[in-house]
Amino acid sequence: MAVTLLVAGCSLMGTGRDSQAPTVTLVTHDSFVISDELRKRFRQDSGYRLRILRKGDAGELTNELVLTKDAPIGDVAFGVDSTYLSRAVDNGVFASYSPENGDHIPIEYAYGGNDSPTPVDAGDVCVNIDLRWFEQHDLEPPAELADLAEPRYAGLFAVPDPATSSPGLAFLLNTVSTFGEQGWQNYWQRLLANDVRISSGWQQAYKQDFSGSSGGGSRPIVLSYASSPAAEVDRNGQPRTKALLETCYRQVEYAGVIDGTTNLQGARELMDFLLSWKFQRRMPEQMYVYPVLLGVELPDSWRDVAPRPSEPTEMKPQRVERNRAEWIRQWRSLTNR
Repeated sequence: MAVTLLVAGCSLMGTGRDSQAPTVTLVTHDSFVISDELRKRFRQDSGYRLRILRKGDAGELTNELVLTKDAPIGDVAFGVDSTYLSRAVDNGVFASYSPENGDHIPIEYAYGGNDSPTPVDAGDVCVNIDLRWFEQHDLEPPAELADLAEPRYAGLFAVPDPATSSPGLAFLLNTVSTFGEQGWQNYWQRLLANDVRISSGWQQAYKQDFSGSSGGGSRPIVLSYASSPAAEVDRNGQPRTKALLETCYRQVEYAGVIDGTTNLQGARELMDFLLSWKFQRRMPEQMYVYPVLLGVELPDSWRDVAPRPSEPTEMKPQRVERNRAEWIRQWRSLTNR
């Protein structure tokens, strides 16, 4: 997804006019969320005013950053994830900067050097199930990816298109990693034979096809996130859905100062804010992602309904960049899409 934020930077003391504050620009994805409280806090702490401009999903965001790298459209980019990161880095999108609190990020999230780009959050892409549906139909839920191709789950699974959806791409990469270069296509053939429903994006798969969401679709199995069940708790505090933690693929979102920015000071202020404790603590509630800073606790409600996967599948961004286009081409050939 892609979102653009513009933040203006100047001291507000003595002026009383926020419109006179200078602006810093954050280019991000459509799912970026920040509360009015945090926006005001950033303005008070830095003197910069924050504006938001959206640019689609993570893939569209990356494309925009690459296409405009010789005439940058912003000062900071947030939301390029690990499935697209190498393309942005190889095209020189990011300038070097190590924000405050960067030393509190686990080393496994880092990309290349220690200073740029900077991990900001992690969102594990996992298969989710509608608990009530499985209870009502007296069917044992699947436990791992291989189970989804079994006949007993025919017509139950909805997944976004990996060519047009970032979580869909994460699922494709998960199948490549899990079943290998020689086995992933056979796995997809079995899914197709099992009547998997492929939608254009996550919104359609989760909000329309999935029976456990507000849309009340017909499919009780969907590709979503490990954190999604936190948004599906009933009025009694009981989870209505569950993420299958043996099916997860780790997506890390990065932020960085855009190379060529004319507002370097504002960009650094914004990067520091994205890695601040105050911002990181609010990320789970605002964007349903896991913060990267060590020591930031998840909301109490997440501990039982949205625990973090202990061993998600991962793939090096460099390998993704080398093979992404070809894997998508092969997938399209298999699915006739």
